[in-house]
Amino acid sequence: MRTTVLAGVCAAVLLTAACSAGGPTPEPPGLAARDTTMTTVKPAHQDLSNQVSLTGKVALDPVFGIAAPVDGQVRYLDVKQPDATPTAPTPVANIWAGGKSTRVDVPAGATFSGRLVDDKSTVTAGMPAASAKFAGYGIVADLDGAQAYRIAAATGTVQAQIKDGPGPFPCTILGTIAALPAGTPAPSTPTTQAPPKSGAAGPTFLPPGVTQQPQQPSEPTGLRLVCTAPAGVKMINGVAATLQVVTATTKDALVLPVEAVAGSQGTGKVDVVVDGHRQTKDVTLGLTDGKNIEIKSGLTGDETIAVPGPNLPAPPQAGGPTR
Repeated sequence: MRTTVLAGVCAAVLLTAACSAGGPTPEPPGLAARDTTMTTVKPAHQDLSNQVSLTGKVALDPVFGIAAPVDGQVRYLDVKQPDATPTAPTPVANIWAGGKSTRVDVPAGATFSGRLVDDKSTVTAGMPAASAKFAGYGIVADLDGAQAYRIAAATGTVQAQIKDGPGPFPCTILGTIAALPAGTPAPSTPTTQAPPKSGAAGPTFLPPGVTQQPQQPSEPTGLRLVCTAPAGVKMINGVAATLQVVTATTKDALVLPVEAVAGSQGTGKVDVVVDGHRQTKDVTLGLTDGKNIEIKSGLTGDETIAVPGPNLPAPPQAGGPTR
């Protein structure tokens, strides 16, 4: 009778918990506690190149930007529409600073497409001031923001490979890496190129018998890189291509996998594992090849780093509670 009663009680208890002489069954062995870091990595030393791989295509007559070479005030020249593709650089503006002018040229093989800022605007070095159109085939690669920041400051060498075609070959970069607004054609009356100051001379005029050729505004672009192939490389409009951009190299750099680092430009954060617990530290970042990233300061190289790296806090929800 006692055995029957005990069996019935055990059967009822089994609906919610295991029945055993020692109470509920313990957690299965071998499982780590929550928030335990399971994957770690040690910083390593290696040579590193800042490389960016871009997907592009062959394009006919691509538009690109011409940057201001220095800070100052832009004063545009009146540019006559050429009768043929220019074989020498075309002056399109001067940048005045400290009473001195620095010329802005459209390179040979391209034509002036339009002004990107108003005449007499203050510009900074590297800021697109004019748009130009290359006469012939180029390779155009669209960029996202992260790619643009990685290569805009110090664009180095570019190797191109045309899908199922020629390559790899060196590709010469044209102009700036920036999104361009629609270019504004030059007005029909040219302006003087005297230094900008109060009481400057009035406009000059075209010689008798010379008329200003109308120009069409250049189209706007997204963030892009435009480069040209060496002479003799067979190009077909619209064919896909891959560009490999190398902007800088460093020797014996302290590196971590990019998955271990939060951030990719300037400063970032890593989680150092101490006694099984994460401690978030700030680090200064350098070059990256897309797989590894240079740690310029913040670590000694002896730490154990958690993978993946720390998450940035999520923004508060609209209308939600604030802390």
